[in-house]
Amino acid sequence: MMGERTVAQEALFYSFSLERHVPADHLLRSIDRFVDLSGIREHLRPFYSETGRPSIDPELMIRMLIIGYCMGVRSERRLCEEVHLNLAYRWFCRLGLEGDVPDHSTFSKNRHGRFRDSDLLRELFEATVARCMAEGLVGGEGFATDASLIKADANKQRSADGKEEVDWEAMARTRRSVREYLDTLDDAAWGAASEVKPKFVSKSDPAAQWTGAHKGHAFFAYATNYLIDLDHAVIVDVEPSRAIRQAEVGASRTMIERTQDRFGLYPKRLAADSAYGSAENLAWLVHEKGIEPHIPVFEKSAREDGIFSRSDFTFDHKRDAYICPGGKELKRYRRSFVTPRDSVGADGMVRYRAIRSECGTCSLKERCCPTQPQRKVLRSIHEGARDLARDLSLTDAYLTSRRERKKVEMLFAHLKQILKLTACVSGVRTEQKTSSTSPPPPRTSASSPS
Repeated sequence: MMGERTVAQEALFYSFSLERHVPADHLLRSIDRFVDLSGIREHLRPFYSETGRPSIDPELMIRMLIIGYCMGVRSERRLCEEVHLNLAYRWFCRLGLEGDVPDHSTFSKNRHGRFRDSDLLRELFEATVARCMAEGLVGGEGFATDASLIKADANKQRSADGKEEVDWEAMARTRRSVREYLDTLDDAAWGAASEVKPKFVSKSDPAAQWTGAHKGHAFFAYATNYLIDLDHAVIVDVEPSRAIRQAEVGASRTMIERTQDRFGLYPKRLAADSAYGSAENLAWLVHEKGIEPHIPVFEKSAREDGIFSRSDFTFDHKRDAYICPGGKELKRYRRSFVTPRDSVGADGMVRYRAIRSECGTCSLKERCCPTQPQRKVLRSIHEGARDLARDLSLTDAYLTSRRERKKVEMLFAHLKQILKLTACVSGVRTEQKTSSTSPPPPRTSASSPS
């Protein structure tokens, strides 16, 4: 006998429990036991009015953003639809069956308003790091740092020549990106990173840097900087910067100091590539922070024309002199002065010179100084830190750090391939075809211009 479908009728009463309908092995159950957002309301209280209609619960929005991040839902509109329909999502958001899901526009308004002004995303990021430390996932002994370029959504056609005078003060009255650019001119990762003027400056997003680092067509870009713990590749801090080497070094210093202040982490060693191997940065790590630099030394003295390089000269610490391949001494001075002289140049280099007559009769002159009457060798005032870095490069611990440092590349791949962070427009991350719903990866504080 053929059965017939019965027409569904609304019941007067239901006995239903969301708790019983969420599987015990559901991903959100595993996440929920680690999510503690009890401090959000107190953190945001100064940014809400004491009068008027109640707003959307900020904890609800953060829980929805966590769902979007974990489930790969990158559209805010679609996220609201999924939370409305999915029982597990409603359970995680503490909505119940009859709870209203906020409109998708609410996320944009809060992310670029209260969340940004209150630095809430930085607060959540640091709470996550603190929880990782409590669970034993952060060793704190070895760190690694690196940077990756993020293309800025800035049009070259609306840019100005780097030497052109632009009235930024006038533009700041109407453009938030310009105001934030002016606020960061003294930061080591932004305006103070370098005095060199770029070829082009974007009028719509002046913090973006014109760069040709990819060896192809130049473009406007930012750099996102990670500081990770080498034990389990946990990101312990993030910082945006201009897309130049000096800015990346400045961002790394900011991150190291911030992890010390916020978490009390004092790493024993730091692994990085040669972009961080300048004499000044190595000296800062060694002398000011007591950190072993597992970093290749940034060298520019090597010669490929057959002429002796600086490495061919031996430095004698007792005599404060270089010994050339011919056995002659190169010194700062050849006589004593009543008033001591500062032999350090404006570039932070000390110049050691040979005796002209000895160079003139030397059989190695053609390989040493064929076009000069005497040989001169420059030595950085931070050469001690550079020597330490060179000595560390011969150890087994250095080789281990160099291998573990590659973990940071995996995190950048996740940022771009999974989270689809392909562009950044004056503080707003943009993606391919869809808008972002997941919390921006912990790469910047909410007040930073990128």
